[in-house]
Amino acid sequence: MKSSIITILALSAAVTLTSCGDKRATEETKDGKLKYLPQVNEVEVITLERKDFARQLLSNGKLAASKKSSLFFGTTGKVASINVKNGSVVGAGTTIATLDRPDLRLALESADIALKKAEIDLYDFLAGQGYSARDTSSVSNDLMATARMKSGFTSAENGLSKARYDISGTVLRAPFRGRVADVKLRRYDQYSGSDPFCTIIDDRTLDVDFTVMESEYSFLSLGLPVKIRPFAEEGKEYIGNIIGINPSVDAKGQISVRAQVLNDGSLIDGMNVKVVVERMIPDQLVVPRSAVVIRDNLDVLFTYTPDGRAHWTYIKLLYSNGESHVVTANTDRNATLNEGDQVIISGNLNLADNSEVKLKE
Repeated sequence: MKSSIITILALSAAVTLTSCGDKRATEETKDGKLKYLPQVNEVEVITLERKDFARQLLSNGKLAASKKSSLFFGTTGKVASINVKNGSVVGAGTTIATLDRPDLRLALESADIALKKAEIDLYDFLAGQGYSARDTSSVSNDLMATARMKSGFTSAENGLSKARYDISGTVLRAPFRGRVADVKLRRYDQYSGSDPFCTIIDDRTLDVDFTVMESEYSFLSLGLPVKIRPFAEEGKEYIGNIIGINPSVDAKGQISVRAQVLNDGSLIDGMNVKVVVERMIPDQLVVPRSAVVIRDNLDVLFTYTPDGRAHWTYIKLLYSNGESHVVTANTDRNATLNEGDQVIISGNLNLADNSEVKLKE
């Protein structure tokens, strides 16, 4: 009995659900067709106007100190002293390091003694010619030359000069004001002379070397401003100027360009940077990059009409930079584009010609 009651209740519930489902299906359809509610896209627009456009040329470059010198000792030997470390700033003539060469010091002393002896022999020779000691004012040039040669004075003088030159090679001095780099040896290490002891870098100004394609040669000119953006410091930007353009195209179809930028202390020699060269082009129709989409493998934008429709307009891109395009109507497709048109700049990815749209509030 209980089993029969449960079966009757289950059948009753099923009939009720079927009846409700049929009623809901009837309400959602009319004449056997689903009612279509079109989607209305919300869009943003700008008024198309002519303005100056910053045409950009992008390249990658590398920084190089405007003055840089690899320093070598004039001889080999044991490092006696190092007065700097990497990063030290030194003035012109500052002693950076010295070598210990006692043999060269002895050679200098010997050369000095030899010169003094030759000087005595020189005066003895002149005295033998009837001239007073150390009074050479009346000696003719020819006789003096003979006396210097016979006494060995000229040879001794040259020997002293050479000894002084050799000993000067044990002292390393900065040729100009700059920052010390690449010091690798320590005191008492042996310096072989095969590699530079250090490098001096004057990085108060830095050269920026980069390349452009030969088709972009006419875009460049001396003095043209450039923006320098280090890869290591995202968001930071420096302004420099072009100082040199190589008038020759290499095997890759590229032209070498050099700019120069002032260093605020955060740029270093060898740093990799992005280079942006800009030139202003006046009186152009400029739209944001977001306004341009691809349809039929062609560039198009949508203009907003007063009746709330999106009009599909074929265009051509004349120039581009990181933020904007310069556009003109694609007359091959009988398109028109005029100053004052309302150009859709967002919500345009899924639009078709004559789509219904509404402006974002």
